[in-house]
Amino acid sequence: MSYLVLDIGTTNLRSVIVRPDGTLDCERRAANAPTSPFVGAVEFDPLAMARLAVELANSTLADGGPVHGVGITTQRASTVVWDRATGIPVANGIGWQDLRTAGMCVMAGAIGTAISPNQSATKAQFLFDSYDPDRTRDLCFGTVDSWIIWTLTNGATHVIEATNAAVTGLIDISSDGRIVWDISRCEFFRVPTSSLPTIVTGVGSVGRATALKGAPLILGMAGDQQSSLIGQSCVMPGDAKITFGTGAMLDIVLGPVRPTALVRSAGGTFPIVAWAEKQRTMFGLEAIALSAGSCVSWLVDDLALLSSPAASSAVAMECTTSDGVHFVPALLGLGTPVWDYGARGTLLGLTRGTGRAEIVRAVLEGVAMNGAELVDAAEADAKRPITALRIDGGMSANPVFVQALADATARTIETSPVIEATALGAGYLAGLADGAWTWEDIATMWRPSAVITPSPMSTEFRLRWQDAVRRSREWYPDLSALTF
Repeated sequence: MSYLVLDIGTTNLRSVIVRPDGTLDCERRAANAPTSPFVGAVEFDPLAMARLAVELANSTLADGGPVHGVGITTQRASTVVWDRATGIPVANGIGWQDLRTAGMCVMAGAIGTAISPNQSATKAQFLFDSYDPDRTRDLCFGTVDSWIIWTLTNGATHVIEATNAAVTGLIDISSDGRIVWDISRCEFFRVPTSSLPTIVTGVGSVGRATALKGAPLILGMAGDQQSSLIGQSCVMPGDAKITFGTGAMLDIVLGPVRPTALVRSAGGTFPIVAWAEKQRTMFGLEAIALSAGSCVSWLVDDLALLSSPAASSAVAMECTTSDGVHFVPALLGLGTPVWDYGARGTLLGLTRGTGRAEIVRAVLEGVAMNGAELVDAAEADAKRPITALRIDGGMSANPVFVQALADATARTIETSPVIEATALGAGYLAGLADGAWTWEDIATMWRPSAVITPSPMSTEFRLRWQDAVRRSREWYPDLSALTF
């Protein structure tokens, strides 16, 4: 059985068919980059996103033939508010990276309600305050999965999938592990309960996609990082992956035991819902690096040291070491484990003999060293070892980077057979709902494109890099003082 998957990313949309053997077919892709109308703002046009998603999906179906169902994976926490009767958004959607509500988050935290600007709660509050201040309109609130499902079902279904609901900042976890709305938090952020979508599991039918040819059932849903986790067959407790895209996110599966709260730990990681079924909810945790592939893009677009990101590997191989040069990938601050928004990118150890190759290699090694910090933090907070690491994302195709990651983590690295495993994960979820696969089947379907073993790394190298991290911190003390 084959499944259509819609992958709604931050800058790109794609549709693809997942075949019974786990291969991807008939892919269609289109750019859908957000806009930034002012500093700190990240917006997108929900109507344009919806039209493009339907166009791509129908084009894929025209080439690939009928499917047994639809899987959906989306950027998380991005927020849309729309009129229930007309289906027209009140304004542009607010992207997960948007920082306009950071002040609201600080004020909420000062009176004991923890929230981050990359969650949905204050984004929704901002939209309601701006377009329905009296809360008298009949509006719908949702994340991108909610909006896309509303579109595909022609307004028949208003739902939010559990992994997406869990990052809104508006939920609680019931004693049996179910994800439910926290009415007190909704009231605090003045998000009307009448606007809330129904929380659904990621495995199971939520309605027919009547906007698509054949009106297939929508069967599988997950946020992008969870979908990548499943797409790399990380479905057993202890399985872990890192996606190296613009930033980097490590996710590890823990099990069905509910966390005490969905807040950041002292070690800098976050509890997550890994996936949800009717019978159980599986939890995990996530560690985040704010800059990864964006550092390579910086070498291309801003420094003009490279013609393309793909060229970074060949240039780095022009030297055997970075010759004492260390790079801290803090272009947007530092995430796990220290969470210092005032840290800044740092390049240390330069000499007159430092050339392009050394700088490029140092950047790749710096991102790899940051990946090792994520692993250490995740192991400590999960209280279980990560013996092997699976990776996807654009940087997973860079052999110098992958070897540096293996060396920095002292672990075997297994690279995904598809650079973006999100679509495969959503397809697996749809197939689980349809009985095509079991979790045990998915665990055995992992076929890495490469397995890289580590070479010994000197203790001095990592200590010098960690010293560079210390020097990069609190460059902007006011930003460093922010905590969410």
